[in-house]
Amino acid sequence: MAQVEATTERVVAADAETVFDAVADYSGTRPKVLTEHFSEYEVREGGDGEGTLVHWKLQATSKRVRDCLMEVSEPTDGELVEKDRNSSMVTVWRVTPAGEGASRVAITTTWKGAGGIGGFFERTFAPKGLARIYDGMLAKLAGEVEK
Repeated sequence: MAQVEATTERVVAADAETVFDAVADYSGTRPKVLTEHFSEYEVREGGDGEGTLVHWKLQATSKRVRDCLMEVSEPTDGELVEKDRNSSMVTVWRVTPAGEGASRVAITTTWKGAGGIGGFFERTFAPKGLARIYDGMLAKLAGEVEK
């Protein structure tokens, strides 16, 4: 089983602190930036960054649905890590300054992929599909923080 990685990023016209606070706000902002690929979203503990436990279903394709129960940590400034209790999936959100009044938001998700021919297709297509989903979320995030 090889590791699979999906990455995308966007520059947002808002300072890094504002953007990070929005990304870490699982009770308020996060539900607003989810795309149609997410369902059954529920904050089970916390709701603001470190210590949050949040559930959702991610439907990446018509046949592929992941039931995610994410534990949230903040290991360093500007970094939010979501580890799935139900799989090997880990998503890291990094928010860094990108000039005056702007921030770069990068999302990287990794997981242990399948082996064999199925694994080949997963490594080939899943990162692009997940990046498109995250691009949609980042567009919505920009809409929330650039108001």
